[in-house]
Amino acid sequence: MILLLSVVILILVLIILWQSLSRRKIKRDLVEISNTLNTIIKLESAEKVLMQTDQKVIQQFLIQINRLLDYNHKVIADYSKTKESLRKMLSNISHDLKTPLTVILGYVEKLKIDQMLTPEERDEVINRLHQKTIDVINLMNQFFDLVKIESDGYMLPLKKLSINEMCRKNVLEFYELLKAKGLQVKIEIPEQDFDILGNEEAINRILNNLISNSIRYGSDGGVFGITVREDGDSVAIDVWDRGKGIEAHHQEHVFERLYTLDDARNPHFQGSGLGLSITKSLVEAMKGSIHLSSTPYERTVFTCKFRRLTY
Repeated sequence: MILLLSVVILILVLIILWQSLSRRKIKRDLVEISNTLNTIIKLESAEKVLMQTDQKVIQQFLIQINRLLDYNHKVIADYSKTKESLRKMLSNISHDLKTPLTVILGYVEKLKIDQMLTPEERDEVINRLHQKTIDVINLMNQFFDLVKIESDGYMLPLKKLSINEMCRKNVLEFYELLKAKGLQVKIEIPEQDFDILGNEEAINRILNNLISNSIRYGSDGGVFGITVREDGDSVAIDVWDRGKGIEAHHQEHVFERLYTLDDARNPHFQGSGLGLSITKSLVEAMKGSIHLSSTPYERTVFTCKFRRLTY
């Protein structure tokens, strides 16, 4: 009996000793984790908390900590990108507003000061003043449209649409301008209807923006084209030209707010840098996607894809 009691006591002592050692090991691990985290936070590094341990609880704890560090790093990266994008956006919009407003002020001062203007000259200045004012209003409307489209809770009313018919209609609206530019027009729209779930006003605006963009920047290639085609379960719309195209380092930025190529601020182009941002937001609001591919003077194509309806 005494021997049995001694064995039990020994076992209990060993259990207590093991638990004590285990708690000390956990405490040391937690202190090490805390110190590592403190260093990561202080240095703002993207490192992980790495440690060899046989404690299952500590292993799971490390997994969750590293997941949190990954998420935190992503948030910081997104914040930095958004901050830089906002800085560029404010810089660009201030430029795009300052230039026409300066011109408007010049016209107003001319009307106010120059009393020697003939009626014809005065009418010409007033017409220019009117056009510049419209340009500013259009720019502001585009900016507010983009803010509205990208706001939380923005919903487009959707219905069944024939994308073939909408593409034909939009090309027809630009046909005279295309001919006036001397462009060869290549249209590939099949007779078979391809239906999508979309918003008519949004589709018209997307096509208007892409066709206008192609004419503005790609007319030096002498060709404008639009193609409607099947792509698996989707319908693809290609708006393309053979102009000077868009260099590779610009391609990933063309859909950003107020991002413009160098020559987009040339008065012959009058690009605001909002059209493609609005286009992308509208495409994505209808669960579609848009992609740019460009090889200078061979083929520059904006491709929109929407899921095809089969009922």
